[in-house]
Parts: sequence; structure tokens; C-alpha cells
Amino acid sequence: MNVTLTAADGHTFSAYVVGPENAKKSLVVIQEIFGVNKHMRRVCDDFAKEGYRVVCPALFDRTERNVELNYEQADVQNGLAMRAKIDEGKVMLDVLASAAALPAGAKRGIVGYCWGGTLAWHGATRTKAFDAANAWYGGGIAATKGEVPNCPVEMHFGETDASIPMPAVEEIKAAQPGVAVFVYMGAGHGFGCEDRGSYKPEDAKLADKRTLAFFNKHLG
Repeated sequence: MNVTLTAADGHTFSAYVVGPENAKKSLVVIQEIFGVNKHMRRVCDDFAKEGYRVVCPALFDRTERNVELNYEQADVQNGLAMRAKIDEGKVMLDVLASAAALPAGAKRGIVGYCWGGTLAWHGATRTKAFDAANAWYGGGIAATKGEVPNCPVEMHFGETDASIPMPAVEEIKAAQPGVAVFVYMGAGHGFGCEDRGSYKPEDAKLADKRTLAFFNKHLG
């Protein structure tokens, strides 16, 4: 279902919410640059089937509401343009409001994909709202690799991701020896999205398995 949440600065935004209301483990799921589209709802539904209460905020509501983009090149450009209009600090207010909407007493994790992967990292380093964070191919992580996480973190990268070259991933590993970083050989950016040309089912399945094991360890 869709609900309306309010950030600390008074901004109201939509969020997709699914999963048991009395869950003992919960997640904020952070979108790619394509909005809370069919793929993101599927991701949320899959976590809900594992017993998680899930909140997925529509971060693009700060610039345009009801955004659901596809994966054609034109939509990539549209998504990048919308992301560029949004203040990073204000986005984190939406993330915190989403965390606050999770069940009281439940352990809270954050997981993000693409842009959301970077924001999941920031959720770990710039807030104390989460008990665990999981980042899939976050392109902005390397630029903030020296930040200190406040919770356990796991990361996933594709070896052939043109936007996150392997030297950048190695820099992240060197800066964060306590973070589990997995690299999927031959996988590109967005390998976990079934609607992308870069989708690699076996790698996506393995990364999903690792993500669930990580959250079950720290949130279960």
C-alpha cells in the first residue's frame, strides 16, 4: 500500500509499505534513479515475504511526484536530472522519516540500489537509525569511503560496472576493512534488476541470498 509520510522539514512524500505490521525486523528500501517503480515494489514484496516490514520512500517527490521510470536511455537521463535537483541532506530527512515509520521495537535495516546504494551507505554513516546497512552498486560510495559507519555494512558491486570501476571498489575495501564487499565477476551496473539489460539472474540470486543472510544475522 502507499502511505504519506512527513519529514522533519515538513515535506510530505509517498512511501510504499508492505509486510507484517508487528514484524520484529524491518527495512527501509531505497530506490534507484527510476523512482519507486515496478522493480522496487517487487524488491519490497520479496523482503516482506521473508517477514520484514518494509518502507520504500518516493525520494523524487521532492522534485516531482508519482515518478516511475523505465530503463531506456532517455529515462536514465531523466532520472539523473531529477536526482541532481534534490539536496542530499534533505533526502536523508526522508530516509529518517521512513525509519521512524517502521514498527516500534523492531530492529531496522536499510538497503539500497544504484543511487539508493549510496544512500544506504549514508544511512549507516550519517545517522544512527539503523542496525545494519546493505548497499548494491552505489556509485557515490567511493567519494565518501572514509566516513565511519555506525552499524554493520555489506556491499555488492559488478566487476564490469562502467560507472564504478574496480579501482574505486578496491579503494573502498582499503578504506573500510570491516565492511564485507562482494564483487560479481562479469556483472555490470544494475545486475540485480530484472528489467535491465544488465540483469544477471544467478548473480542477483547470490546477492539476494547474501543480503538476506546479512540481515538475518544483524536484525533477526
